[in-house]
Amino acid sequence: MAHGHRRRDAAPLFVAAATAYGANCALGAAVAARVVDTRNFRWLHHLLYIATCLTTAVALSAGLWGAPRRSSRRAALALLPAAAPLAAIPYLGTHTRRHPLVALAAAPFVLAGLVLSRSADRK
Repeated sequence: MAHGHRRRDAAPLFVAAATAYGANCALGAAVAARVVDTRNFRWLHHLLYIATCLTTAVALSAGLWGAPRRSSRRAALALLPAAAPLAAIPYLGTHTRRHPLVALAAAPFVLAGLVLSRSADRK
């Protein structure tokens, strides 16, 4: 007996990616403003960066299998450009003005992916 593949709702993946990105940006801003001192737990920002990259990659994959199909694909296409700044961050240095600018370059795409994943064509 053949089992049909049932599409799963992809919106929670875009929420997870946006949440990880937001948490990472919030921690980075707090460190830059000297509100939080992460000298003893610098790994936390790295962990949030890895979580952001992983959740973004999984949300992007939802464009292939997610439901509803149309909004999942649109959301994944909107999120796709965020991959470039996220991939570039480790290579551009972390103690320069360029680091937060590159990190924030992903923000419009993360937000667009989140909004489109929750779009009106959901059934």
